[in-house]
Amino acid sequence: MNTSNNQLHFYNNVHVVVLGATGFIGRWVAYYLSKHRANLSLIVRNKLDAAKIFSKYQVNGEIFEIDLHNLNGLREFYHDCRPVITFNLAGYGIDRSERDDRQMYQINSQLVNDLCEIVKQNQNTTWQYRDIVHVGSALEYGDVSGNLSEDTVPNPTTVYGKSKLSGTNLLQKFCKTNKVNSIIVRLFTVYGPGEHSGRLLPSLLDSASNHKPLPLTKGDQKRDFTYVEDVAEGLLRLGLTKAEEGRIINLATGKLTSVRRFVETAADMLRINPDLLQFNKIPTRDEEMKHDDVDISNLQELTGWQPPTSIEEGIIKTRRFFYPRVHVN
Repeated sequence: MNTSNNQLHFYNNVHVVVLGATGFIGRWVAYYLSKHRANLSLIVRNKLDAAKIFSKYQVNGEIFEIDLHNLNGLREFYHDCRPVITFNLAGYGIDRSERDDRQMYQINSQLVNDLCEIVKQNQNTTWQYRDIVHVGSALEYGDVSGNLSEDTVPNPTTVYGKSKLSGTNLLQKFCKTNKVNSIIVRLFTVYGPGEHSGRLLPSLLDSASNHKPLPLTKGDQKRDFTYVEDVAEGLLRLGLTKAEEGRIINLATGKLTSVRRFVETAADMLRINPDLLQFNKIPTRDEEMKHDDVDISNLQELTGWQPPTSIEEGIIKTRRFFYPRVHVN
């Protein structure tokens, strides 16, 4: 089934839950669901902090403060509210400060299985599309080469990648046995407003503002840079598909760009003095993936769509989000 632009109106007045709604990608998923007038429930850790984020990102929905380690609270919520579709963006380990291995497996793996059971118990049988849209990670593939298709045999090398793959496997096993219509969406290098400080584009924006040197790797590693609003729209589109339960889909642009090229493009557009870019100053991380293009043919087949935003456009949109009156080249 292809999800054309006008089919996103199917979310109008549909009760949707977003777990991890205050996260980088979660807030944009919530924004797009608000834009399409979903009846939105936002599961967060801290109501006051969440309200500030949702105000800034124009998110409209009811906020529920639920500790995801407390399954009773989550069960009670689903029993009382009976949502139709869940977007699971809850995760642990992307932020470099999150390094508790036990937490990674609890949130990235066990919670996924528990969520499936809860959704199954409160399933809305009149809804024709996905019950769960679960966000996976490119790091589930790990140390592999060649083009990355969904059939590539994973070989994760990080605890985060292993825990996310464990969650994927549990979800697939549960949903194929219990007929919960889920889809696993693997994301790659997502950038845009809301990224954690210290990541590449936020660091470039800081350098543009404070004119301080920016230590960088050699920059020869290649990544599929995907703008965050495209990711959010893609997740909504995939939520309206009907392919088999537990299917894995790559959500990316299908084009690799070197980190150095991304940095130099951003520096030119943000008017950063090239002398501030200190390439080769820091080592490339061991977990950096080395592969060819990401295969997005299944994404295109299912949705009739692919992420449209170029790197240049994404950088402009990000700068304008934070500095709407500042000119960008």
